[in-house]
Amino acid sequence: MEFIKKNGPGLLVCLAITLPAFILGKLFPIVGGPIFAILIGMIICPLLKNRDRLDAGISFTSKKILQSAVVLLGFGLNLGVIAETGRQSLPIIVCTITTSLVVAYLLHRAMKTPGKISMLIGVGSSICGGSAVAATASVIDADDEEIAQSISVIFFFNVIAAIIFPQLGYLLGFDTTSGDAFGIFAGTAVNDTSSVTATAATWDSMWNLGTATLDKAVTVKLTRTLAIIPITLVIAFMRSRKLKKAGGAGEQKVSMAKIFPMFILYFILASVITTVAMHFGAPASVFTPLKELSKIFIIMAMAAIGLNTDIIKLIKTGGKPIFMGLCCWISISAVSLILQHVMGIW
Repeated sequence: MEFIKKNGPGLLVCLAITLPAFILGKLFPIVGGPIFAILIGMIICPLLKNRDRLDAGISFTSKKILQSAVVLLGFGLNLGVIAETGRQSLPIIVCTITTSLVVAYLLHRAMKTPGKISMLIGVGSSICGGSAVAATASVIDADDEEIAQSISVIFFFNVIAAIIFPQLGYLLGFDTTSGDAFGIFAGTAVNDTSSVTATAATWDSMWNLGTATLDKAVTVKLTRTLAIIPITLVIAFMRSRKLKKAGGAGEQKVSMAKIFPMFILYFILASVITTVAMHFGAPASVFTPLKELSKIFIIMAMAAIGLNTDIIKLIKTGGKPIFMGLCCWISISAVSLILQHVMGIW
């Protein structure tokens, strides 16, 4: 009862957006339900009053409902497919992460952007958006304003990517009979898991690919998300050394429980269940309802993302962080496309 009282109003608003977005997505598959949900949420965002009673439910939807959608996608995916996708995309993941971090560092030095904001934007752009920002912020002691500004910048370019990347993929000549190439592009070039799923789902709906692109993109993105762990540990180590040299506190402790994205384990567990079930003769169609439910959850999560995207407030925060986020985003996208072309994926 306490859960309903706390999260109910926000959940209902997200659900109210999900229904028309789902219908519009069916009518206009070239746009897709997730994109409609984001746009409707963004339009409604500045009109909402008394946000305090809605925030808990909206936050729950954008995080927990989205993670549940990702876990549900694990059903129907064979472990062998996941391992092969991770192996195939790993060189691209490493190069895109490195590119974003280097670009953020160079722009930090050139534009004199605050160090903590630069680090949060660089890490958030390169790995997994809000989750990476949250994990890194706890290590570098970033304040709420720095966290909010960084997440706003990253989400802004997430929304743009989710809207324009499917059309860009078509113009660039991505294969429309398979979701492999575009799935890898979405999984490596889009910042946050939410927008990765939205972008991939739109490509699936455009070309009637079921969940082929979504499966590929999510697997790539979850492989990329694991980079939170080594990067956060390296940042903590470097910060500890810096504090020691400055005569500050001793070695900084990092909680693995806080930085490890547990929903990845549940995703893998779901794929283990699928692999075992299919080995014993269960048809793939058994898992179809779960994957369809994941699509609904994704649209619902996108509605929450739209409701959390205040464009007016973002613009007022200043041009330098936005420019840095733009440069990181473009650099990652370019590197992903170049490497895919070199590797013969696209």
